[in-house]
Amino acid sequence: MSQAFQLCILRLSAIGDVCHAVAMVTRIRKHRPDIKITWIIGKVEYQLLKGMQGVEFIVYDKKAGKQAKESVKEALGDRVFDALFVMQVALRANLLSKVIKAKRRIGFDWKRSKEGHRFFTNERIAPQRYAHVLEGFMGFADAIGIPKDPEPSWDMPLSESDWQWAREQTQHLGKYIVISPAASKAERNWTVHGYVAVAEYLSEKDYKVVLCGGPGPLDAEISAKIKEQSQHIDLDLVGKTSLKQMLALLADAQLVIAPDTGPAHMATAMGTRVIGLYAHSNYRRTGPYLSQDYVGSVYEVNIKEQKGKEWVYLPWGTRAKGKDLMTHLLVQTVLKKVDLALRHLDT
Repeated sequence: MSQAFQLCILRLSAIGDVCHAVAMVTRIRKHRPDIKITWIIGKVEYQLLKGMQGVEFIVYDKKAGKQAKESVKEALGDRVFDALFVMQVALRANLLSKVIKAKRRIGFDWKRSKEGHRFFTNERIAPQRYAHVLEGFMGFADAIGIPKDPEPSWDMPLSESDWQWAREQTQHLGKYIVISPAASKAERNWTVHGYVAVAEYLSEKDYKVVLCGGPGPLDAEISAKIKEQSQHIDLDLVGKTSLKQMLALLADAQLVIAPDTGPAHMATAMGTRVIGLYAHSNYRRTGPYLSQDYVGSVYEVNIKEQKGKEWVYLPWGTRAKGKDLMTHLLVQTVLKKVDLALRHLDT
C-alpha cells in the first residue's frame, strides 16, 4: 500500500486569513480525504480552529521568541512532507519554513512574493490578476491538482456548547444584527457617529443590535463610546466571548456590520451576510468574500486622490494611507447597503 500524501500548511495569522485558508483546506478534504494535513498556526488563531476534522495542528507561539521555532522543529521531528504550502510572505514565517522538510516547497508567485519569500520555496502558484486573498490561497490547492468547486465552503469546528452559549445570550432578542466595530488598527474603524446612526436605523426596523469584538483596548474604547451615545444597543458581548462563541453568535445573526477585521470573515465562513466598511484597502482583495455587493467603500476615491490614478492602474493591493479616511464613508452610503442586504435576506 502506498503511503498517504503528506501536506504541511504554514499560515500563522491572522483571523481573517486563516478563515480564507479553511476554505482551501475544506476543498482539499472534500476531494482528497486521503491527504494527511498538518497545519502550523498561530496560538490565537488555533483557538478558532481547534478541533477541525482531519487536520493536525502545530501551534506557533510568537511570544515565546526563539523557543517558538524550536518547539515547531521538535514537534515535526524527522518528518518529510510531500508538499509544503508557504502561505505567508512575512519574514518570520519564511524563516520558520526552514525547519520544515518537504519535497515541494510551494509559495506565492513573483508579484506576491515579499521579504525574500522566493528564497524559501522551490515552486510558485500561478499568477492571478485582481485575485481576492481567498482566491490566492486556492492557488495552492490548484498546485497539487485538487479539483475546483463552483463556490468555496467552510468546515468550521463548533461544539454544541458553543452553539448553546450563543443562543442562551440571544434567545430573548429574536432577530438580531451584529455590529463588530473595531479593527486591529484604529484608523480602520468607522466613526462612532456612524455606528450609532446605523443602530438607530436597525432598531426602527425592529432588529435588535448586538455588539461583539475582542478583549483589546480598541474594542473596549469604541464600544463604550457607542453605548454612551446610543439607546439602541440591546446586548454588549465585546470581550466576553471566546472565538468559537463569537463564531456561533455571528452564524445566527441576520447581518454583520464590520470594518476590515476578522469577524467579517468569520461571519462569511458561517454563511452570514456582511456589510463591510472599507477605506484603506481594496475590498475586492480583502473584503468579505461572499458579500462584495454589500460593502461600503471609499477606497476608490481615497486611492485616486493619493496616487492620481484609478485602482486598476496601480499594483494590486496598494493601500491608501491616512488616519481619518474612514470619516469619508457616509452614513447614507452604509444605510443603502443595509437596505440592500435586508432585502436579500430571504433569497
